[in-house]
Amino acid sequence: MSNAAIYLHPDGYRTDRARLMGRHSAGESFLKGFLRHAQVDRFHLWKGGSLAHEAYEALLAGAGPLRRDARWIAPRNRQGLSDPGCVFIPSPTIGQEAWWRRRYGPAHYSLCGLTHTTASHRAIAALEELLTCPTESWDGLICTSAAVRTSVETQLALIAEDLRGRMGATRLPSPQLATIPLGINGADFAQDPAARAVWRERLDIPPDAIVALYVGRLSARTKMNPALMAMALEQAAQQTGKTIYWIVSGWAGSPEDWDAYHAATQAFCPSIVYRPVDGREAATRFSIWSAADLFISLSDNIQETFGLTPAEAMAAGLPCVVTDWDGYRDTVRHGVDGFRIPTFSPRPGLGEDLAFNHDNGWLSYDNYVGAAAQMTAVDLPAAANALSALIDNPGLRRTMGAAGRQRITEELDWSQVIPRYQAFWGELADRRAKATPEAPDQARRLVNPRRTDPFTLFAAYPTRPLQASDRLRLGAARDWPGAQAILSRNLAMAGRWAMASDEECQAVLDLVVATGEASVADILAAMPAPRRPYVERSLLWLMKFDILRLTETSSLAPLQGDLPGA
Repeated sequence: MSNAAIYLHPDGYRTDRARLMGRHSAGESFLKGFLRHAQVDRFHLWKGGSLAHEAYEALLAGAGPLRRDARWIAPRNRQGLSDPGCVFIPSPTIGQEAWWRRRYGPAHYSLCGLTHTTASHRAIAALEELLTCPTESWDGLICTSAAVRTSVETQLALIAEDLRGRMGATRLPSPQLATIPLGINGADFAQDPAARAVWRERLDIPPDAIVALYVGRLSARTKMNPALMAMALEQAAQQTGKTIYWIVSGWAGSPEDWDAYHAATQAFCPSIVYRPVDGREAATRFSIWSAADLFISLSDNIQETFGLTPAEAMAAGLPCVVTDWDGYRDTVRHGVDGFRIPTFSPRPGLGEDLAFNHDNGWLSYDNYVGAAAQMTAVDLPAAANALSALIDNPGLRRTMGAAGRQRITEELDWSQVIPRYQAFWGELADRRAKATPEAPDQARRLVNPRRTDPFTLFAAYPTRPLQASDRLRLGAARDWPGAQAILSRNLAMAGRWAMASDEECQAVLDLVVATGEASVADILAAMPAPRRPYVERSLLWLMKFDILRLTETSSLAPLQGDLPGA
């Protein structure tokens, strides 16, 4: 099956962090799943950033043992990406990479991105770049749910309409969209009777008690409002007359946020026996499921696009009570694996003030998505009835839990999802193989015009550029040791990495010493062709610190005669 180089950067795959987000958990899970299940001859791992190699090795080691040979691709070695023929970047930000690819040809490799939240300005800007950057039809974006794909298509259509209407755009790139869910490593969440006993003893929960579980980030504004779950559980407790324990396993932004979240939540469910758990540690994230009898997650927030935790609950054999919301709709089958509770939002057009205020900076992102969430209603009686049915019926819990576990095994385990990724990469490869050459005027545009060479963009700033006919002679230094004494000072060393090497600078100085003076053209002719641009701009550096001087007087000659006021 088709392969792809995996863009490997710790930000996309590490969960050992204070600010843990869903995309980090998803990235860690993907990397483990890919290493276990990808049908490839070897792994291509493209180093993201400039970390020491040991850091990348450690990141890979945390994902599990390698079952194939691994080929490391250096950060600047985009030529090396032609071997796998595709690059998988775990975010939608593939537009800028399309510009960097142009130096090697737009068909050098395909780009494949992945959606996470699509509500932020940054995410929307990334979607816009799919149309305004040189992406091609052999590039792609994986949408993790049908709902998020619809939102992506809506956003792209609105941007395309604007580009056509205001700018007369006639050709807009059209990367391929694919709807492929996030997967999980189902075996990681298997029920463990020993873990169940340990957790229940630790949390002072009787062995035969009914336990509901929520797992996730604890933020009422940017994740989900816990009042919905609290009210539904409270109503279920009243309906069934049973004592319900609720484990809330998650992580907050600060200790103060943690305390405030739990206090506010408990105010809505006074009859529920509430058990908060710090869910940040990996051991907790994988074992806490064993303590529960059912899972609840009533998502109401537009920042959510897929939602891994219902799938994780299903892998653990827990029936789910979730909202009929975005990716949850693709995961939990109503009446089979659990219950999906209807949700209701304002009709399109009633949120323009929210978008406008957020765009102006008058409304933070947290308050923007939080305000939209407050206008999303959930059918609480339906949620309470679903919970009551599961609380009263152990057989129903077992049946739904078993159905969910089977669904994960057959459809949502990475062993099933990774082949879908590879099939999509294969489709992109087929398109790339049929690519037609670009028109010459387009092919020459190798550089993003918004990232122009500074000496082109600011050519009007200096008096003039250094020219090939300019002649140079010695300045303050008479030999290379004297020049080194000046050039090694702190104020001369800034930007040293961009200059010619010491050996090249010494060769320049030796040439000028031998000839008395030399033209820029003569100096460059003495250098290897690939190094001439670096030497040429380094001549300005040598002039800046008076190692070399122009032999001719500047066209802006000093004023003659008395100065005004003298």
